[in-house]
Amino acid sequence: MTKKGWMMKATMLGASLVAALLSTLWLAQAQDLKASYPKMAPINQYLMADRNAEIAMARSAAPTAISGDAEVLVLGRHGYETAIKGKNGFVCVVERSWMSAFDFPEFWNPKMRGPICFNPPAARSILPLTIKRTEWYWLDCPKQRLSMASRHSRRENCQPWNRAQCPT
Repeated sequence: MTKKGWMMKATMLGASLVAALLSTLWLAQAQDLKASYPKMAPINQYLMADRNAEIAMARSAAPTAISGDAEVLVLGRHGYETAIKGKNGFVCVVERSWMSAFDFPEFWNPKMRGPICFNPPAARSILPLTIKRTEWYWLDCPKQRLSMASRHSRRENCQPWNRAQCPT
């Protein structure tokens, strides 16, 4: 075999070994992520100690011209509550990890927070989902039941969250 042939085989073998190593590392990391947050942490871990910091974080999701007159919700011991009344129909809030996809490995991560400002139509249609989903988790509703209820509501074009208890 020629020198060029050996070099090509050695390169292919090396690339295969690197690919195998990377896939093994990726699988190990994926398994670690799945085990990171298998269940909901105690409620106090999801709360921000400084209410003003949560208000500032919520308002950071939009320009001051919008967020300055927006309603601001903060997460309290019984779900989201109004911290500041708004005037323009926008609502700013800091969402928690459970607003992610149900199969997201960080679903219960108490450190994961994301500010969002809903425009008036979204405040009427999407924000109620955030509020109700949070209430369900505060009631310790199983994630699997909520996943099924969410699929059902999309399929049937209805909102099953008009009850004060876990969906059945």
